[in-house]
Amino acid sequence: MSTGYILILAVLVLGGVIATVGDRLGTRIGKARLSLFNLRPRKTATLVTILTGTVISASTLGVLFATSEYLRKWLFEIDSLQETIRRTRRDLYQTQIQKNQAEEELAKARADRASAQKQLAESKEQLTGAKQQLTEADQALKGAIAERSRAQAETARTEAELNRIQNQLRAEIRQLQVEKNRLITQRDAEIRNKEAQVKKLEAQQAFLAREIQELELERQGLRQGNVAIQRGQILASAVVRIPSTSTAKQAVDQLLNEANRTAIRLTRPGTSGQIIQITKPEVEQLISRIDDGKDYVVRIFSAANYLVGETPIQVFADAVPNRSIFLAGDVVAATTIDPSQMTDEQIQQRINLLIAAANFRARSLGILTDSVEIGRIQDVITFISQLKQYNQMVDLKAVAAEVTNVSGPLKIDLLATQNGKVLFRTNHPDTGTVN
Repeated sequence: MSTGYILILAVLVLGGVIATVGDRLGTRIGKARLSLFNLRPRKTATLVTILTGTVISASTLGVLFATSEYLRKWLFEIDSLQETIRRTRRDLYQTQIQKNQAEEELAKARADRASAQKQLAESKEQLTGAKQQLTEADQALKGAIAERSRAQAETARTEAELNRIQNQLRAEIRQLQVEKNRLITQRDAEIRNKEAQVKKLEAQQAFLAREIQELELERQGLRQGNVAIQRGQILASAVVRIPSTSTAKQAVDQLLNEANRTAIRLTRPGTSGQIIQITKPEVEQLISRIDDGKDYVVRIFSAANYLVGETPIQVFADAVPNRSIFLAGDVVAATTIDPSQMTDEQIQQRINLLIAAANFRARSLGILTDSVEIGRIQDVITFISQLKQYNQMVDLKAVAAEVTNVSGPLKIDLLATQNGKVLFRTNHPDTGTVN
């Protein structure tokens, strides 16, 4: 018989026993015409009945809370989960606004580029007119040469003037071409920069959307109260260095045993036995992959969603080289902020966006943990208070607090800098220069 049926039967039996005892106790009190708290015998019997009902309700809730971890989580943690979802949705809405602003700036840059191209076309038309004028001047020069016998002195002065005009026009044309080329190059660079910003904002928007979806799925699972293991959930993990095949097999067996214990604890607590399943070729492939003496992060995942009491549990394994992603002091993400022009909520949203960007970059570079650790909450509160008191534009940076490998987690410090100089930070109060 499953745990759920046993629980229901226990609640029914317990309620019936308490109700029976309460009824008999009320009957005896009524017959004996006993009085509690100076009440009449009939009201005393009614009070005993009420107390019996209260005991039934309290015992039912006690049994449910004692046997259902998900019911306790749903009752006491659902508000915090909903608040996290609302906050993430607000961050997503702010990111969408920034994306729209970037798209408007990109459209403006494209319009400026079209205007520059129009000006270049007008300059070419002016150049054509200048060439035509030069041709007419050359014709006039030829006419002057024909009359050289009559006005040779006049012809010499005319030739000098024409040469001066020609050189001046050529110099102006060259300068105009250089200026137009510079303007076009500048506009192209601005357009490429705006396009890169739009792509970055789209990537952050997709990341926040995935976060919201994961929180929604988690909330639905908590409401249903019967999903014990979720698809892709890590049942066991470890960082290993294996010098030989025999050692690799032993390490893999230990991880699988740990994953089996985790699965039993989540789906069938208090029992024993082998409930996880993985194919032999998968195990052999994992052993052959990690037996080269290098550091690997090995993880055992759940292949699907499983309910309480459901067996067997299909799993699969993954091994990733445990290389360094960030060194201590590396900048993970950065943004700018002007505290004097922003509300407290806007400052908090900008810091949340910076942390989300750091988490997104860490995951995109291969760090397996999907959370960022900042340190003590008191340091963060002090950092925000210092930031609110600053009345100039500053750069916010999230830097790695220590060497971070693929296995994670990513620990960061928040820095406020200006012109490369650290104004204040979350971890170390001393200032310095950041490259």
